[in-house]
Amino acid sequence: QVQLAESGGGLVQPGGSLRLSCTASGYTFIMGWYRQAPGKGRELVATIAGPDGTTNYAASVEGRFTISRENGKTTAYLQMNSLKPEDTAVYYCNAKLTPWSAREYWGQGTLVTVSS
Repeated sequence: QVQLAESGGGLVQPGGSLRLSCTASGYTFIMGWYRQAPGKGRELVATIAGPDGTTNYAASVEGRFTISRENGKTTAYLQMNSLKPEDTAVYYCNAKLTPWSAREYWGQGTLVTVSS
């Protein structure tokens, strides 16, 4: 069992920046962020995996968002720059213990609102 604790959401103006944090109660092979905007389905934002920190980004955030890990790889960060109103969503931390794990763990979600 893994618990995920998120922080860092809030209100920011277009063009601004925010950093989300997610701390896991233990090591996980993959950590990532998903988001769900009002009236839409949950979508992948970014993932980071393995000891070499292989990253993957949604096309909509490539070049603006950066995912990273530290603290023995139990904490993942999502640095979000050049935020747009369409980035407004609840952001959820996600983790898997191994690459082949069927089970996924989710955080409680943190709201990011991009508005002037």
